Amino acid sequence: MKRPSPRPTPPRSPAQPISPSTSKTKSRTVKPGARGTMVPKEWRDDVDRVLITPRQISRRIRELSTEISRDFSGREMVVVSLLNGTVLFLADLIRHLSLPLRLDFIGVSSYGAGTESGELVFTKELRLDVRGRDVLLIDDILDTGRTMMRVREILTPLAPRCVRTCVLLDKPARRVESIQADYVGFVIPDLFVVGYGLDYAERYRNLPFVGVLKPERSSPA
Repeated sequence: MKRPSPRPTPPRSPAQPISPSTSKTKSRTVKPGARGTMVPKEWRDDVDRVLITPRQISRRIRELSTEISRDFSGREMVVVSLLNGTVLFLADLIRHLSLPLRLDFIGVSSYGAGTESGELVFTKELRLDVRGRDVLLIDDILDTGRTMMRVREILTPLAPRCVRTCVLLDKPARRVESIQADYVGFVIPDLFVVGYGLDYAERYRNLPFVGVLKPERSSPA
């Protein structure tokens, strides 16, 4: 998909709110059955195919960081990242952000040992004060929307100036809550994916690509 040329955006004064319509970069849609690179031999027993390559991830993160830096120009934001799946995405993204920021984490788990979404369990609370500050909330994947909706409900009483959301992957086919992310890396079909921080039973997070897990690997023994 050809990316339209971004319009020049004038610097914002610290008091000017961020418009919810500032996002200009279109997310990349990954089509079902799209051919990817060959799965590395050490992962072929577990991964059916590579859905998004390391090169595609790197290029898209640079685009996202450029867009976020432009939208938050002249401001100091608080980056709030949801543990644990965001770690790789977060590290690569903030290294490319050319603006001052503070970083904090919320620990939340919505998956047990299986592939179905379960009850949310919060394992770490926010430490930084976000009152009156611009918050960028980062997650690895937006699927049902329950996690993102619940975290936003927690942040709202803390009175941030604004909350924008950024996800590596968006899986709209699974959505049950009316919520969308402001910044999206890739829109993917309804496939169970692992790698680049995403896991199954706490495995596969270290894969440098996003791959489709073989059905037999995600089925109960």
